[in-house]
Amino acid sequence: MIRALAIATLLVSALSRPVESQTTGEGKESFVSRPFLPELSSPWTAPAICYGPHRDGQHPGGASPSEAELREDLTILARHWKLVRLYGAVGPCEALLRLIAEEQVPLQVLLGAWIAPESSAGDAGHVVPDPEAIAANRREIETAIRLANAYPEIVVGVSVGNETQVFWSAHRSPEEQLVSYLREVRAHTAVPITTADDWNFWRLPESAAIANEIDFLLVHAHPLWNGIQLDAALDWTSARLAEIRATHPGRRIVLGEIGWATGRHTEGEQARLIKGATGEAEQAEFIHALSAWIPREQVVTFVFEAFDENWKGGPHPDEVEKHWGLYHTNRQPKPALSGKR
Repeated sequence: MIRALAIATLLVSALSRPVESQTTGEGKESFVSRPFLPELSSPWTAPAICYGPHRDGQHPGGASPSEAELREDLTILARHWKLVRLYGAVGPCEALLRLIAEEQVPLQVLLGAWIAPESSAGDAGHVVPDPEAIAANRREIETAIRLANAYPEIVVGVSVGNETQVFWSAHRSPEEQLVSYLREVRAHTAVPITTADDWNFWRLPESAAIANEIDFLLVHAHPLWNGIQLDAALDWTSARLAEIRATHPGRRIVLGEIGWATGRHTEGEQARLIKGATGEAEQAEFIHALSAWIPREQVVTFVFEAFDENWKGGPHPDEVEKHWGLYHTNRQPKPALSGKR
């Protein structure tokens, strides 16, 4: 109850004044970072988890999980983790947060707001606005703000956009669009704000323009996608984090995605880029090594991901994007978590 009153006081204060700004002697505004402080009893030994709720036959914008299915997922998640990352605010997210609150599930959430490009190139290089994308982004932003304020004891931060700046992204968005949304969410919430992107972006000096708008850096680093073998995966990850720390000295870094898939297709880009062996035994070995690596590196780490998601990627059943879960789609554990059901 005391914590609830403290958070409520912070929220009222945040909404009544610009907590992120101070006026310098030169009349310019300086950024005052909000701390990212999830209540992890042992943050270096209990990884956080990425979670997508859609099961077979479901997908974003289509069929959604029932409350019974969400309740089952929450029971599973709470057995292993204290902190869950969501990627979008529209859809099942609101029901999920309500269930966490009503049933007092011991989970906190890093909420997401999914952002897509709002225009495309037309004839003769003209930019053509996409009204549907603009409206979808607006729904995500407004919903994320509302939910972060409605559940201050559960939502410990908001990530606006996912891989919108890295060069290879299929939904790359203009920097000014992302900055505008980051500022809007930060101005109307009291929680720390970030955006998630690949290590390839965060290591570049030009990423400072985005880093200066957020409270901590949410970094994706997938050794498997970068052609790294299993035995070198975590040394590679440490080296990437060192590069980012050198680019952004003194900044809080959270590892937003890292994992090891249990299958991949033998054709296409994944066949060309992925060199390490995939499989359930390999995933179990990686997760075991990661559990020892996290306390050494001392970085809050979101494992990618809780459950396989068959709606992702292409139609082929071996598509790698379908096989990152520590659980199968039927909610049966893979060897990485067997014995911990």
